Amino acid sequence: MPAQSPKLKLDAIDLKIVVALRQDGRMTKLKLAETVALSPAACWERLRRLEAAGVIKGYTAIVDLEADAPRAAIIVELSLRSHQQADFRRFEEAIAQEPCIVACDATGGDIDYIMRVVVPDIGSYQRLIDRLLDAQIGIERYFSYVVTKVVVPAQRD
Repeated sequence: MPAQSPKLKLDAIDLKIVVALRQDGRMTKLKLAETVALSPAACWERLRRLEAAGVIKGYTAIVDLEADAPRAAIIVELSLRSHQQADFRRFEEAIAQEPCIVACDATGGDIDYIMRVVVPDIGSYQRLIDRLLDAQIGIERYFSYVVTKVVVPAQRD
C-alpha cells in the first residue's frame, strides 16, 4: 500500500480562500487575492496547493431549475437483488450514463442507493425507470418520491 501524504492543515488564509470560492467560484485569481489580502502569486500558490491536496475538488455552477422549463425532481430509493461487488459496479456504471440522474449515494441499511432524478415530466421519469429495469442491472425494488419543494439546496455555504 503506498504511503499516504500527511493531511493538509488549513490556516486562516486557506479558509478565507475556500469561503471566497464557495461564494463565487468564478472570481478571477486577482479578485481572490484581493479578497483574502494576499499577493496574486502567494494566493495562486495556496490555491494550487488546496487543489492538489483535494480540499478544492472542482468548480461547478449552481443551476436554478425553477427558472428552467417545466421539470420534475424525484428522489428514488433503490435496493439491489444481489450484493456482490460486481453487482454494485454494474449498477453504478449503468446509472452514471444517465444524465437525468443528478445525484446518487450508496447507503447502508435496507436501501442500497438514494438517487435524485431531474426530468422534464413524470412520463420521462417512468421511461427512465423502465429503461433501468430492462437493462438488467440488478434492481430488486425501488420507491419514488416526487419533490414538491426544495427546502435546502444541494450546494450551500
